[in-house]
Amino acid sequence: MTPQSDEDEVWRQIVASFNDTAERDPADQPWPDSENLPAESPRRVVREPEEEALPPVDGEPAELAEPAEGERADADDEGHYVPPPPLPLPRTDTTAKIGWAALFGGPAFLVVTVLAGWDPGGWVLFAAAAAFIGGFVALVVRMGDGPPNDSGWDDGAVV
Repeated sequence: MTPQSDEDEVWRQIVASFNDTAERDPADQPWPDSENLPAESPRRVVREPEEEALPPVDGEPAELAEPAEGERADADDEGHYVPPPPLPLPRTDTTAKIGWAALFGGPAFLVVTVLAGWDPGGWVLFAAAAAFIGGFVALVVRMGDGPPNDSGWDDGAVV
């Protein structure tokens, strides 16, 4: 008998017994004793750490000696994460600043005129809409379609 035929026979047995019921119902199996919880919850004793004796300072008893400033700061800050200061924002050029101002300034001017009840002329409305569209186009054109210059040789997963 070849190893392939043995494997085929095993698969035939598995497929034939697929819909058979189990010999022993899992609901009839006893619950393991290791999974049972005790009737009373165990009592935990938490002990405070013993204070370290500080050396006396200039003839003062040890219990009255004050810790040094560095030691007190370490004890107070223990376990707390202090993140580093954030990096400064990148510098933008004048064209990008004007594009962002036009993108938000045009609609903001229209909202202010409506809320104030002003009656702007046709040219003012056209200028606000043109500023919005011009700012959007300027920012999109400046985006570029290539990778950044400082991305290195690895462009990541390119399919």
